[in-house]
Amino acid sequence: MKPLLTALLLVASSAVVASPRTSYLLHCAGCHLPDGRGAPPAVPTLRDTLGQLVQTPQGRDYLVRVPGASQAPISDGELAAVINYTLLEFNRDTLPLQFKPLAEEEVARARPNILADPLMYRRQLWPEY
Repeated sequence: MKPLLTALLLVASSAVVASPRTSYLLHCAGCHLPDGRGAPPAVPTLRDTLGQLVQTPQGRDYLVRVPGASQAPISDGELAAVINYTLLEFNRDTLPLQFKPLAEEEVARARPNILADPLMYRRQLWPEY
């Protein structure tokens, strides 16, 4: 009886997908805080600063590959939704006019590429932090 109950719980829990906001609160807010302000310079703010990053493929790639994002225990589609939530919720006014939300496929391509030195990439792509 116990293995059957465990199996049912696993199936039921895998069917529940959190909203992007809930996923942000669960996986990002511990460091970046619920309102995205972070604790600069150690933890960069996510407010009104990411618009310039999503203007380049390297910046979009960085947002996916930063360790907290790439290692979050969520699917590629959920990660894309969380990043898009962060961009639209905290950065709407800084996004380029032709902003294209990150797609699951884009996240799936970038995520496995380990970001060996995130601070170096941050300095290159996001010099004010």
